[in-house]
Amino acid sequence: MTIEPPEPRTDGQQPTVERGGLWGLFFSAAGLLLPPFGVVLSVLGIFQGRRARKAARQAKGVAPGALLSQILGWVGVAVSVFAIIGYTVFWQEYSDYRACTARAHTESSQQACDQALREGIAERAGVPVERVPELTAGG
Repeated sequence: MTIEPPEPRTDGQQPTVERGGLWGLFFSAAGLLLPPFGVVLSVLGIFQGRRARKAARQAKGVAPGALLSQILGWVGVAVSVFAIIGYTVFWQEYSDYRACTARAHTESSQQACDQALREGIAERAGVPVERVPELTAGG
């Protein structure tokens, strides 16, 4: 693999540009932003980037974004896998928190839900409650 741009063709045409790498980049970025469901988009981005690089190599052209789409795709897969593991391990705490916040109509009751979630996560993870980050409503 060379890092130099391809030489212009002898017949005067510009080198072929494979645009599939940009589509792969789009899919990979979307997959990175939508964990855990983005794992499908990330895998699609990896596949599209690999296909674009192969097509560009065969046509002696370039595939902008193809390598980056593969890298972002693998990062998106990793983030999605960690999110799935987190949802699986802390599912009970998450569902209890969701039910609690649906019933919370005041600021103090929402804070009680937040504290119950922190305590549940701390107990499940086996760490002190102080080590679990506080939830902030709106930043």
